[in-house]
Amino acid sequence: MNIAGFEFGCEIDGTCPTGKSQSPMGSDALGQMQHFVNDDQMNIFRLPVSWQFLVNNKLGGTLDSNNFGKYDELMQACLGLGTFCAIDLHNFARFNNQIIGQSSGAVTDAQFADVWSQLATKYKSNDKVIFGLMNEPHDVDVPSWANSVQAAVTAIRNAGASSQMILLPGTNFASAGKFVSSGSGDALIKVTNPDGTFDGLILDLHKYLDVDNSGNHAECTTDNIADAFAIAADFLRQNGRKGLVSETGAGSTDSCFTDFCAQNKYLNDNSDVFLGYIAWAAGSFSTSYVLSLTPSKQNGKYVDNQLASQCVVAPWTNAGLATFVSSAIAIAITTSAAGSVTASPASGSSAGGGGTSTSSGMKTTATPGTSTLVASASGGVFASVGANQTVSGVTGARTSTSTSAIATGGAGPEMRRFAGGLLAGSILVAMIL
Repeated sequence: MNIAGFEFGCEIDGTCPTGKSQSPMGSDALGQMQHFVNDDQMNIFRLPVSWQFLVNNKLGGTLDSNNFGKYDELMQACLGLGTFCAIDLHNFARFNNQIIGQSSGAVTDAQFADVWSQLATKYKSNDKVIFGLMNEPHDVDVPSWANSVQAAVTAIRNAGASSQMILLPGTNFASAGKFVSSGSGDALIKVTNPDGTFDGLILDLHKYLDVDNSGNHAECTTDNIADAFAIAADFLRQNGRKGLVSETGAGSTDSCFTDFCAQNKYLNDNSDVFLGYIAWAAGSFSTSYVLSLTPSKQNGKYVDNQLASQCVVAPWTNAGLATFVSSAIAIAITTSAAGSVTASPASGSSAGGGGTSTSSGMKTTATPGTSTLVASASGGVFASVGANQTVSGVTGARTSTSTSAIATGGAGPEMRRFAGGLLAGSILVAMIL
């Protein structure tokens, strides 16, 4: 679930008046997240924030102790629940209308890399932190943008954050429908860790369901399957990569109850390539917001609205194949020796320019060997449960019980998944705004 608020006021030109930011903690973000974890079994949250807020409007400056302290309060509340927590820099590949690495040096790749180096230094010791490099880039030169992404990835890894997952977004507001045709996919799969590997580098996808993919309308006009996610799924399979839908959302209308539920079921059914989805949104949003998933209080207890219950939570809880865990988790890829591995899905959402996203998932524990667990939860459970499977060169048998999934095999790369409620075929991610 997306926990929104710190990004309030951000426009698609990358202007983000810090005076409009609203800490979700003032809207009982902790209570909301506790509800999503304990009642909905979500295990990942996306926490949007503007670049300007983090550095108090000083491009190239250090993290502002006061503002970063407020954001870190939200991060620590999230991490304290045992969930995965994704940092989302909500600037549309810009800082005050200047494109990163593409505006005659006004905003440089080095400045972008530096802010991520500082954030990675703060959180490098916590494997449950996910680095979402940028919310919804748009109207950028794709090869140049890939260079900017590479600079940030290198900075994060060199800061010592070697195990966390990093989300790589493409142009067209990170649209899943344009991911392949825009050239974003081909450019981003060339981004590597400093050692030349791709471990932990996940393709970041967004998609809304309204008429213009903006997330501004209550009615849904597509389920995004044939014209977006099926195309993205084929690309990911062909290239041996994984994607996470870190933002998607819909209105509480009849058309959306049909299309949004269908979309999230598809993501779950194709969990071999989609790690999960993160819903847009909760947090500082009121329950009257057109895409609100903010729970309401009834008799002192938080209760989900019907859309959250039916299309975000139910798809994965009804899948019946994934392990069910009452904690919010995000997915990260790491390299580990033989031992134990935890695979967990994530949830989250974000709005802006391109739209919103929602997801929830669950956690799965694999023992005794390590192998890449590619279970995504976007309302589902592990796909290919109980089947022999080759993952990143490691072959192992995977079985499922009511509480765990066991992967056996030799030591090797391990992938942890996020889920806001389940870890079936895809990761279901829930976000708080």
